[in-house]
Formats: sequence, C-alpha cells, structure tokens
Amino acid sequence: MPGKGRRWSLTRIGLGLITAGALITGAPAAGASLAGGGGLAGGGGRLVVPTADGALQGKAAGAMDEFLGIPYAAPPVGSLRWRPPHPARRWSGIRPATRFAPHCPQPASPFGVASTTENCLYLNVFRPAHSWGRRLPVMVWIHGGSLLVGESNDYDPAALVRHGVIVVTLNYRIGALGFLADAALAGRPGGPSGNFGLLDQQAALRWVQRNIGAFGGDRRDVTIFGESAGGLSVLSQLVSPAARGLFSRAIVESGSYELTQAPLATAESAGAAFAAKVGCTTHVAACLRRLPVSTIVDNENFGGYDPDLDGRVLTQSVGAALKSGQFNRVPVIIGTNRDEWRLFVGLDQLQGGPPVTAANYQSMISSTLGVPASVASTIAGQYPLSAYSSPAVALGAVGTDAIFACPALSEQLSLSQYVPTYAYEFGDENAPMRFLPNLGFPYGAYHAAEIQYLFTLPTTPLPGKLSAAQQHLAAAMQQDWTSFARFGAPAWGGAWPRFTPSGLDALSLVPPRPQVETDFVTEHKCAFWASLAGGPRR
Repeated sequence: MPGKGRRWSLTRIGLGLITAGALITGAPAAGASLAGGGGLAGGGGRLVVPTADGALQGKAAGAMDEFLGIPYAAPPVGSLRWRPPHPARRWSGIRPATRFAPHCPQPASPFGVASTTENCLYLNVFRPAHSWGRRLPVMVWIHGGSLLVGESNDYDPAALVRHGVIVVTLNYRIGALGFLADAALAGRPGGPSGNFGLLDQQAALRWVQRNIGAFGGDRRDVTIFGESAGGLSVLSQLVSPAARGLFSRAIVESGSYELTQAPLATAESAGAAFAAKVGCTTHVAACLRRLPVSTIVDNENFGGYDPDLDGRVLTQSVGAALKSGQFNRVPVIIGTNRDEWRLFVGLDQLQGGPPVTAANYQSMISSTLGVPASVASTIAGQYPLSAYSSPAVALGAVGTDAIFACPALSEQLSLSQYVPTYAYEFGDENAPMRFLPNLGFPYGAYHAAEIQYLFTLPTTPLPGKLSAAQQHLAAAMQQDWTSFARFGAPAWGGAWPRFTPSGLDALSLVPPRPQVETDFVTEHKCAFWASLAGGPRR
C-alpha cells in the first residue's frame, strides 16, 4: 500500500492523463517413482519434485500440495547486499519444502511481522493435488505493503487453487534494502541503482519459467497479480523491458497511486541523504554493506518506497509508457476499491495524527495531497462536509478519488488502446475490517478489503468472517481471477464487458452478485480532478 505520510501532488499521480478517448541432483529415496513427468511420488505419501537447482519435498494440505520456502536467488547478504539477485546455489539430495522461509527485513506493522533476516529470497508453490503431468495456468502473487512491509506467507491461496490453477507467492527485498538508490551502489556511473526489489520479482518469474513445468504448470500461461504496492509492482513489470516474456497476463489491484516515477538523480539524492544519516560519508558502498540490518530498518523511510527510473528496470514512468503503448502487451484486469483512502485516514489517526474535524478538514486536504490552501479550498467545495456522514469519510472520498480512482481511470484508458482491458471497482461497503480497530467512522470498501475475497488471510490482526452474500461475491471473484488466468478473459456469466474509451464500462464487485457500472467517472469526480491537475477534461 502507499505509505502514510507522503505528500501527493496532482501531477505526480498522473491525473493529466485522463483523456476522452529438469534435472535432479541426488537420487530419490527408495521406492520413489516418476509421476507423469511432473514430480516424484515417494513412499508414505511424500511429494518430491525436480527443479533445475535440486529436488524438493513438499507436503499435502487437503486438496492442495504445498512446496514452501524455495530459494529462487542467493541470499542478498554481505557483498551481495544492494546488488541484482544472483542465482541460488544448487543442492544435492532432496531439500525439504514444508515450511515457510524467513521474510525480508521490515518494521512491525498491521501489514507485516518485524524481521531483520536478509536471507529472504524464497517463494512458495501451491498446486492442486494430483496435478503431475498437467499444464495448469500459473498465478504469481506479489504482496503489497508500501514496498516497506509484507511477506509471502500472509496469503493462503487454497480457494484459487481449487479452480485448477497453480499459485506462486514470493518474498522480495523491500524498504531501503529493496529500493535505496545511491550513486555509490550503481553498477556503473550514471546507474542503474535502486529497484532491487523489482529485480527480485523478475528473478522469481525467471525461476517460474525454468521450473514450473515440473509442478504441472504451464510456463507460457503465467499471470502476475498484486495489490497496492504489489499492484504497482505489476504495473512496473508491465512497462519494464527486462520483464518481457516472463508473463502473459496481469491483474492490478489498487496499484494506480504512482504513475510518475522519480528520475534516477532524485532517487540517488535521497539515497545519499540516507547514507549520511547512518554515518556512511566515505567509502559509502562498503560502509552501507557493513551496516547492521537493524540500523537500516530503523532509519529507512517509514512513508514507504517507490521504484525509480534507473534506466534498466524502468526506462520511463508507468503512466507515460502505458499512454504511448511502450509496454509488455498482455491482457489486463485493473481496478480499485470504492473507499480506498478511509484506511489511510484511520492509519494516520492511529499513528498520532489528529482526527479529521470540520475545523481542520481543508488543512488535512492540503497535507494529504500536497496542495496549497487555495487549491484545498476548491477541493473542499467539490467535497462539502454536508455531503458526508463525517469529516473522516469526506477526506476518505478526496483521497480515494485523487490518488486511486481517477489515476486508475487514466491507466484503463491507456491500456484499452492496446490490449484487452477489464476494469472493476470493489464496492462491498460492509467488508470485514482485518487490520485496524474501530475509530468511529465506517471503513467501507477500504484499501486491501478485497484481498480476503481471494485468499484466506491467516495472519491479519483482526479476524474476519464473510456473510453468505459475501461468500457468493468471493466465489465470483475467484472464478473471474482464475478464468482470466486460464483464458485471458474473466468469467462472470460472460457479462464482464471489456473496458473501452467510449463505454467506460466496469464491473462493480458487490455482494451477492457483481453488476456492470457506468457511472464511475461521475461518482469519483474524475473530470474535476483532471481539470484541477491541468489535464484535458473528459
């Protein structure tokens, strides 16, 4: 998710884009036999699969087989810290893959468990039982968390796997260790620098290309999907020349908040400030690589991180690349949640910020969007407090529309010019809150609310139980996501229309049955935001 505390400029979030328009090392155990060319079924129900790096022993979990904690790159420690991922070392014999590996360094948060373990570049494979020898669609999940927090083991994909797909979840470097750019860390003068987390994601996708066939997956049918910072990661891979050919479809959930990436020089300036802050003023690269992990985590940007235009992973900003058609052209599902920003209103208050009141409403608009008081006054005129149940809900509408909804519309308009595009809005106003306590205003269809309709979330701070109607919605979403992975088109009764600049149709994900909506632009005041940002009005 985008970090709390950053300032959002209307230009930065891209509102001006809205327009009209198989080798086994080591012998298998005695009694093991090759099953369908995709795995070894050993005595006692053991599940052994060959990969290019060695054999893996997974475990059965009901109707699903799990292969957990698989290294896809070498530990990024010592001299490999702040370098592109290196290949994992091969092993002999059969490596157990029955428990999750450590996740990447991060502070404690409602969205991730604190860690100082750099040896974290692992992924997990979940497949339907008895899928040897098959060629199933593959879905690779990229977790969110501001590129600052989060981990792969927070998402149980059993509901998706039941639809006959293989799901891969992965850890990647986050925070300063994943996205710090500094000239001293560049591969050569002038870059590239930063974006190590995106490089990790690409390394994991290359692992999938090499190995997923042994698990019964089809390497030619890989869908990447992610939420929030995971959605931004999906967009980044869509426009990254280095990711070409690594996936065939993409799903972007609430990843539309950052359409313009910082130039390398700006990112390296921030990196130099970090180096100075931690006392690395001479022999900078060596000094940074000697720092204790805890020092890095304690001094990184708690507002979250963004990719930068490093010249290799990203050569141009997401918004510009999509608008020009210079991206990896695959079918895309892309959408947002109806009340995205209410989660951040709550987070701000929980982290010591003042509650939103009538007295501070305009100043909160100003600080949220990084606009002067005069512009905040104009925005408040479009979002009068009298139209909302509370000032917190009003500010939630402002942030939702400016930072998520209307930038997503820009991306949908751009994408639909070149590839099959399907737009959605998650709109369940009664979605169970899984992360934050009650603060006196409804969270509605908040940021990250839709994830629990796709995955079981075993580690969230708050439990959640879906009603019967919400379970119907969850089943429809799971069918749509997996049908898109299989066929390149969602399945909702054949009635999820493709998004077009002339129709602007999207699917409203509401219980018990999704509905087509045509009033997204009006509901989120996107013409107003485009004109305010200086872009052409629709």
